[in-house]
Amino acid sequence: MEKRHGQRTVTLALLVVLSLSPYAGNKTTGESEWRSLFNGKDLSGWDTFLSYQPESGSKEIIGLNQDPQGVFGVVDGAVRISGQTWGGLTSKQEFENYHLRLEFKWGEKKWPPREKAKRDSGVLYHCVGPHGAQSDHWMRSHECQVQEGDCGDYHSLDGARLDVEAEPVELDGKQELKYKPGAQVIPGVKQRVIKLRDNEKPRGQWNSIEVIARGDSVVHMVNGEVVLRATNLRQVVDGKEVPLRRGKIQLQSEGAEVFYRHIEIKSF
Repeated sequence: MEKRHGQRTVTLALLVVLSLSPYAGNKTTGESEWRSLFNGKDLSGWDTFLSYQPESGSKEIIGLNQDPQGVFGVVDGAVRISGQTWGGLTSKQEFENYHLRLEFKWGEKKWPPREKAKRDSGVLYHCVGPHGAQSDHWMRSHECQVQEGDCGDYHSLDGARLDVEAEPVELDGKQELKYKPGAQVIPGVKQRVIKLRDNEKPRGQWNSIEVIARGDSVVHMVNGEVVLRATNLRQVVDGKEVPLRRGKIQLQSEGAEVFYRHIEIKSF
């Protein structure tokens, strides 16, 4: 009897620990199962949008689901974005309260005006409104940066804003913000926020990016490590701040060849 009682005590203790874990299973958190947003064969479920190549002398918008240069495609089971013309690959579906995960790696090709700059792309989330709202290229959204050495940074597109624990830093002669857990909360941020630390793998290797959006909060993760947390995600509509917690997902084309695969999502 005492032995069974001891086993029962250990089991109860283990259940308590599991229930408190942020990775607890579906019965505890109410999470759905992972489902794929990309079938590995074609771009079903996605729309393409292309604007133009900056500094090319032309600002003629190519538009929605028009891709004469083949900027977006599928190669060896991965989405290939050439980066030649700027724009985005956008989910047809909107999402709210979700965990998004995907993998990316850089290609070789770079295009003007960024042929000598860092390779650049981005995972945009809570995308709303018209295509091209930001600089003719992308939708209003929050961004988890995908750029060499800067993966996991935050950027605001078309005035999206949030609150974040951060401190001012100087980088390349510019005043920036850097995420720092426990620092003073800076409200209404609508600029770059540098991630906690660099966790990107060398070019040519696959990296994982995760965006965990729950309520009005978000977490950016790079290769399994949390690099940024923020709260109170919002936008300005008709002069008033309103929540920005729901929207489409957009993968940027921004001057560099990049591949994405294993694009999956589950809801909370």
